[in-house]
Amino acid sequence: MKIRQATPADADELVRLRATMLRTVSAQNWDDDWREPARASLARRLGAAEPTLAAFVADRPDGPGLAACVVGLVEERLGGPGNPGGRVGYVFSVSTDPDMRRRGYSRACMEALLRWFRDQGVPIVDLRASPSGEPLYTSLGFVRTSDPAMRLRL
Repeated sequence: MKIRQATPADADELVRLRATMLRTVSAQNWDDDWREPARASLARRLGAAEPTLAAFVADRPDGPGLAACVVGLVEERLGGPGNPGGRVGYVFSVSTDPDMRRRGYSRACMEALLRWFRDQGVPIVDLRASPSGEPLYTSLGFVRTSDPAMRLRL
């Protein structure tokens, strides 16, 4: 299995896999108006000279397109006792095509992203886990935190 870092040319497939993931974790029926802005953002950010966003992908073994992906970004927050430099990784859009699941693609993509975070000097990585994804993340060393998440839509 070959895992590679995504390029701007992968943006369409990354958005397709993100839609697959969103359908898996939410019963909400999403409009498609988010897809083009997401594709443009991915293409721009994946092509940046000093990227703060990276994606790792597995190509489909049976033809064109991607089998799986993971996307992550580096945020620079104000440092504190547990993270003086303030660099934090965030993982999102972990997705595998339904017919390609249970083959280790998501694990391999996550391992590549975690190596990238280490190379970027990121000591802490956060994510939100679906019930089906939690065993993978736990096996990679992620633990539940006591910090409750809250959100305000403006």
